Amino acid sequence: MPASAADTPARTSAAVATWRARLPGLAAAVALALVATAVGTALPMVGGPVSGVVLGVLVGAFLRRRPRTRTALGPGLRVASKLVLQIAVVLLGARLSLAQVAEVGLDSLPVMLGTVVVCLAGAAVLGRLLGIDGELRALIGTGTAICGASAIAAVTPVLRASSTNVAYALSTVFAFNIAAVLLFPPLGQLLGMSEEAFGLFAGTAVNDTSSVVAAATTYGPVAADYAVVVKLVRTLLIIPIVVGLAVLVARRDRRSAGEAGAVRSRPSVLRLVPWFLVGFLILATANSLGAVPDSWHGPLATAATFLITVALTAIGLSTDLPALRAAGLRPLAFGGMLWVLVTGSALAIMAATGML
Repeated sequence: MPASAADTPARTSAAVATWRARLPGLAAAVALALVATAVGTALPMVGGPVSGVVLGVLVGAFLRRRPRTRTALGPGLRVASKLVLQIAVVLLGARLSLAQVAEVGLDSLPVMLGTVVVCLAGAAVLGRLLGIDGELRALIGTGTAICGASAIAAVTPVLRASSTNVAYALSTVFAFNIAAVLLFPPLGQLLGMSEEAFGLFAGTAVNDTSSVVAAATTYGPVAADYAVVVKLVRTLLIIPIVVGLAVLVARRDRRSAGEAGAVRSRPSVLRLVPWFLVGFLILATANSLGAVPDSWHGPLATAATFLITVALTAIGLSTDLPALRAAGLRPLAFGGMLWVLVTGSALAIMAATGML
């Protein structure tokens, strides 16, 4: 019998054993994500993903007293926080189409692009001044600039970010989402914004979809519809951000390898593009061409949100709470500064372009 044929049962057995080892952690993340989804449904302003990471951190703190249980959950939690997260990002593509980009129109692009540039530049400068860790700086900056939990979910695998930094970034972005939901509708009324103008403002300056809907619905139905479209188109900016970060990470890895005396060839552009981003683009293109039936949009969006909740719950369960406390209030202050920058730049660009 050929050696390869003889090895097949052993490989199959090893694969089965590997997945058996992962099942406890995956099951724990899914079970807690179901609870988080129920909480998010009852409290739409909070949402399932944020509820998941908070519940995960709390339960993870309890599990620290049980090292054996925590060790047993580890393999499954690692799969949930990486592979499940990547699959969720792919499914997000089903919510986007080129028709939505055209619907928003060129008039709104200066506001979206301008706020992203201001936020990312602010993140680079303020983050260094405040001494924020580069990884955490990228997570908070991306989450604030683009679309909260979805953006953080997309860049986490590329950065290979620690669970502690992901948890802190999510908590920071969430805190200012709540502030936006409470403060933006009265601000819009004070400034005399039309519903369309407020929809553009909310879709640009609020991050997670649940918070965008909560803020815009308070203002009116037209504002809600417009804000959701702006928010979805804004999600497309994940693409250049992820590719850019992949290039930076590849350069960092090559530099580290060079310092260690290793010789590594320059990776091709294709290798720098994560597989899940390719899947995201394929699904978005298929949706633009009408290949994804309208009846699938709701279920796919629900599945993507749930998988993100599972992944973020796993990240919460893996979080080192003492390390989170040790980070202090500087990252929170950093997130607040970026939120003010995005809000101020959105209003300034809208005023300059006559949309306010």
